[in-house]
Amino acid sequence: MSILIEDLSKNFGKFKTLEHINLEIKTSSLVALVGPSGSGKSTLLRLIAGLETPNEGRIWLSGQDSTFLSIQEREIGFVFQNYALFKHMTVYQNIAFGLEVRGTAFTLITNRVKQLLQLIQLEKFADRYPHQLSGGQKQRVALARALAIEPKFLLLDEPFGALDLKVRKELRTWLRRLHEEVPVTTLFVTHDHQEALEVANEIVVFQNGHIKQLGNPEDIYNELVNPFAY
Repeated sequence: MSILIEDLSKNFGKFKTLEHINLEIKTSSLVALVGPSGSGKSTLLRLIAGLETPNEGRIWLSGQDSTFLSIQEREIGFVFQNYALFKHMTVYQNIAFGLEVRGTAFTLITNRVKQLLQLIQLEKFADRYPHQLSGGQKQRVALARALAIEPKFLLLDEPFGALDLKVRKELRTWLRRLHEEVPVTTLFVTHDHQEALEVANEIVVFQNGHIKQLGNPEDIYNELVNPFAY
């Protein structure tokens, strides 16, 4: 379940968002993409998910050239900063949605949703609607919905960016524990350096569409290789 990015470039008009990116994400790893706004982090996530098409390069998922595969064929779970929950659906219905679209049997859906509600510790909230939840609870539901279809890869774009500091700290710990229980290959974008250091197995530092440094948190912290990373 690895991800290999090979000489990937993406332009929007004359603006070069990513230039010749090469990166390997190992199976079951939890990788943080860090850098200022406009550095290409979210664009890379969207390219991997199939929401954008590259101008150059290749995307390999589990050893398969997936550059031009459809979104459905990539088997990816995507979580946005704004949760993107269906307002007219309950927590249970939101989590079950992807399974229902796939035509999964009712019994299997019920068992899977109950399992995920336990995992996100929201068993008592199954019948509530998004407007009845806190920001942290909404984000946990969004993660459960992404995990319901048992994706090979999980992509998180600033998942805690809209939350206050206290809730963000709680969810950092929760995400790390969740990944230990469900070790799906995960990439998450963040502006918060502390968040990346606390949560990730590996950190990738972006600037102006280029990778400036990558490594595990200890190496990144102790062996900064250039002034920008510092």
